Amino acid sequence: MGGENLSDVADIIMGQSPPGNTVFSERRGLPLLNGPTEFGPHHPLPAQYTSDVRKHALHGDILFCVRGSTTGRMNWADQEYAIGRGVAAIRHKSWPELQPLIRAVIEDSLPSLLAQATGSTFPNVSSQQLSSIPFPDIPVNDQRAIAHILGALDDKIELNRKMNETLEAMARAIFKSWFVDFDPVRAKAEGRAPAGMDPETAALFPESFQDSEIGEVPRGWREGVINESIEILSGGTPKTSVTEYWDGNIPWYSVEDAPNDHDVFVIDTKRHIAAAGVESSATQILPMGTTIITARGTVGKLALTAVPMAMNQSCYGVRGTHGYPDLFTYYSLRKVVGDLQQQTHGTVFSTITRQTFTTVKALVPPVTQAQAFDRSVEPLLNRISANLFESRTLAAIRDALLPKLLSGEIRVGAAEKFAEAPA
Repeated sequence: MGGENLSDVADIIMGQSPPGNTVFSERRGLPLLNGPTEFGPHHPLPAQYTSDVRKHALHGDILFCVRGSTTGRMNWADQEYAIGRGVAAIRHKSWPELQPLIRAVIEDSLPSLLAQATGSTFPNVSSQQLSSIPFPDIPVNDQRAIAHILGALDDKIELNRKMNETLEAMARAIFKSWFVDFDPVRAKAEGRAPAGMDPETAALFPESFQDSEIGEVPRGWREGVINESIEILSGGTPKTSVTEYWDGNIPWYSVEDAPNDHDVFVIDTKRHIAAAGVESSATQILPMGTTIITARGTVGKLALTAVPMAMNQSCYGVRGTHGYPDLFTYYSLRKVVGDLQQQTHGTVFSTITRQTFTTVKALVPPVTQAQAFDRSVEPLLNRISANLFESRTLAAIRDALLPKLLSGEIRVGAAEKFAEAPA
């Protein structure tokens, strides 16, 4: 098997875009992938369809971005897709179960592949460059074992992601039930026990409604503005010319660290600063449980800090005050983030200012009900956070094992025991 390249063991299908008049936003034909815009954390999230399929990706294919600033990003095909010229589909010629190994080989060669990529503004990877990726000389039985190890780690990471989506949807549903639809109050007004709520929590909610400027609201609630129950914290940037301010162990958050819309926590950031960088700038350490909202450029992205961290000046940190707790604050901001975005200022970039928080109205429940919400959803959010940390550990193990497995530095049997350790 010595001297083989990727094209000797895998088919590489370069995408071809269909004519524009055969592309639709509604479901007509096959879902179309033009590039990483449609890529998700694991599988694509298609937004377009085409009735004129020029190139196919099949279920189980590796989807590889070949053009633009995100060249090299990959997804798994969870169904058949039409692929445009920004995407290549890659599949093992004989054994689908070796797909995780194919992806690992590509990942291991990615730095040199990107270094060879052509393009005056953005890199482009050609079919020839993909085809020429060296394929390691590994016995077939070891290939299967390596693919199994890497696939198992990826599957566990994906399982954690799906579990977190479910847990977060449950927390969102509880917030909506209590503070948007007023289900506990409606149940008590009708003489029923609120569904899924213990008697102590149910006793915190009123049994009737009262009139307000926005219609009927639970008795004892009032209409206010969002900044009444929050404290707003500012960020800053240490001088980039002072090296001792940087590359420390303190995560430093910016808009590029914002999680996906269905994610809650941020557990790490791309850049880190040192304690001296905090002391020398306007940034400060945000406690765990602080909500971060991006306030300039791409405004309104939300994250909840799972570890203490700092942030730059394009963000605000938001904490509850007067007894209003962290999780209630986060979900309250999610509820009004659209209003905050509509109230942005700025001639060049949209900007949320401190003043913006005083213009957005919000319905304010008694603090005891907000605290009860945190007690109810805290186990869900704790599990989400634990899953994220576990997935980060699994990804680090995978990244550490990958080159050693491909080079033969670590034997497969030892790697299997190492990979099973976190479980």
